[in-house]
Amino acid sequence: MIWEKAGSQNTDATLDTAIKRATREEIPWLVVASNTGRTVRKALELGADQLSVVCVTHHVGFRGPGIDEMPETERRHLMERGVKILTTTHVLAGVDRSVRTKFGGIYPPEIMASALRMLGQGVKVCVEISIMALDAGLVPYGERIVAVGGTSSGADTAAIILPAHSNSIFDLKVEEILCKPRTW
Repeated sequence: MIWEKAGSQNTDATLDTAIKRATREEIPWLVVASNTGRTVRKALELGADQLSVVCVTHHVGFRGPGIDEMPETERRHLMERGVKILTTTHVLAGVDRSVRTKFGGIYPPEIMASALRMLGQGVKVCVEISIMALDAGLVPYGERIVAVGGTSSGADTAAIILPAHSNSIFDLKVEEILCKPRTW
């Protein structure tokens, strides 16, 4: 599926595509990028509660010092519904971005992120959250997952991925891009 434009208007269709494909392929793991919880809540409404759902958020401080974009009430609600939530440093940004911002230059993780963005911001997000979820032990090693990401808010990209740990990132396999926007 190709959406004409990136954005949250594709959220329902992207999640529906991801959930149906995970179910059909018997892939039990759905890893979703969601900073506020809205996208994961929508996934649950569309039937993701039959899957093992992992929500990967921005790290605390992404929007400003000490700011957590997911309200504690939403975090509690999702966890009560069985969602595992990961709030941590982004594997393709983190410390390297801080060094670049302060001293200039560009570093390997940011080069990798930029290369992935040639396929779309959502593809980069899907790859990144799959690594982060595996590194945190929230999805099992050696099992395929369906990852859902987006360009700004909501979801517009889904992919079947065999994740790898960050220390062996080049072993990661994007098996199939299920949907993505044509332009972003």
